[in-house]
Amino acid sequence: MPKEPSKKKPKTVLEKVIASIIDLDQEGGSSRASIVKRAREEYGVAAPTAVSKALKAGVAAGKLEQNKQSFAVVGHTPTAAPPGQSVDVTDISLGDGDEAVVGSECTMKYVGTLEDGAQFDAAPKFDFTLGGGEVIKGWDIGVLGMKVGGRRRLVCPPQFGYGKRGSPPEIPPNATLHFDITLKAVR
Repeated sequence: MPKEPSKKKPKTVLEKVIASIIDLDQEGGSSRASIVKRAREEYGVAAPTAVSKALKAGVAAGKLEQNKQSFAVVGHTPTAAPPGQSVDVTDISLGDGDEAVVGSECTMKYVGTLEDGAQFDAAPKFDFTLGGGEVIKGWDIGVLGMKVGGRRRLVCPPQFGYGKRGSPPEIPPNATLHFDITLKAVR
């Protein structure tokens, strides 16, 4: 879950990128797209190319570590969510294929239901970039670390779903969402 912006005001683009990664506070690092977005919104770094150059310089200087398309700050440990304020992740079956990491293009099969069991959505094939902010936060958290062929059940409290507004007419305000998901492919 993104934190409030860092207290110390970063000056250089690299410092702004590092602050953005710490603000995003993602286990396994943050995707280039989410870093670009955070750096633009919170620190005024308008050029994605400047972020890319800073990421490369940070890795070369040993301040950042890169894992595929995700970047983490060396020595920074993401904050654990308080009890009851996280996504409940239950493995139904473990996969044995490639692992989903931040920045992975994931292909999923899923069924989404409300607490009363009413189905609000389902898809035999759905593609998204993990950690890129393309899906609800509960998915970015719940899919991380899955292996191709694996099945999970996610229970996403409102703050990791559609929040106070919901997504009418299918999803009411403050809805806890349940998903049965299968990771079909990772690229």
